[in-house]
Amino acid sequence: MVIRGGGRLAGRVRAIQKPVSSRLENYGRDVRLRLGTALVLMAVLALLETAGPAAASSSSSTAAEPPGTPVAHSFRGMSTVGPLFRPDSSVHTCTASVVDSAKGDVLITAAHCISGTGAGYTFAPGYHDGIEPFGIWSVVDAYGARGWLAKQAPQRDFAFLVVAPRRHNGHLQRIEQVTGANRLGTAPVSGEQVTVPAYATGHDDNPITCTTRVRYDGKFPAFNCNPYVDGTSGSPWLHRTGKSWEVVGIIGGPNQGGCNSWTSYSARFGWAALRVEFEAASGFAGSTFPTPGSDGCTTTT
Repeated sequence: MVIRGGGRLAGRVRAIQKPVSSRLENYGRDVRLRLGTALVLMAVLALLETAGPAAASSSSSTAAEPPGTPVAHSFRGMSTVGPLFRPDSSVHTCTASVVDSAKGDVLITAAHCISGTGAGYTFAPGYHDGIEPFGIWSVVDAYGARGWLAKQAPQRDFAFLVVAPRRHNGHLQRIEQVTGANRLGTAPVSGEQVTVPAYATGHDDNPITCTTRVRYDGKFPAFNCNPYVDGTSGSPWLHRTGKSWEVVGIIGGPNQGGCNSWTSYSARFGWAALRVEFEAASGFAGSTFPTPGSDGCTTTT
């Protein structure tokens, strides 16, 4: 069985969602608009959440790798993506990335990568060969969707983390000022091309990356590329939009990202992800995450 980052621990309604995403990106310019948008989102999402996310069926680890599956390759990393370290550990067990926000201090990863309040976790953007070119950033708060916090629903397997500012070149700066950031998007369409930088569990190592195309397995986005193994949970699915990147998924969701190294899944980003990102960027009270349960994968002897 492939267990990725602790089970892996250690879609698109553009016509409706793009206006919301645009407003969320610009809310820092107008406090009244931010508050008004928040109230509307919360009211709508409270209704949507009562329906509950789609359940995921368990995957079998005995399935064969599809013919023509792309192969990931090692590279030197990118400034907005890095490994996530659990408190008091020198081994990274998940992957996270910087998302654009008004205050410039928000990351995204998989919800099953986090336990408790997130305090004590650290993030090393651009990490390679044991080198931390942009420093180590400390998580101070974590934010999750109620579907994950209450019942670990795979369709809500995403978390947003706030990191404290740190001194860089003698100046106190927020992480987005140092590394840049990727824009939070909504779920990809089938056939859309994504690039997925990721860190396998370890230390003093390099990330891998793969450019492939999205397909759907039921209601969940998926892609084939091998090997995405332990530690790759939370890795961003980056879609190029002009000169910038948009995060349209992260490794997670069904079976905490999948039971095989060649197929990876994501929760389907939509209203719930936008809401949680808004809460993180706005300084709402953080969440307390449950200890993640089993990934539900099966093995054979």
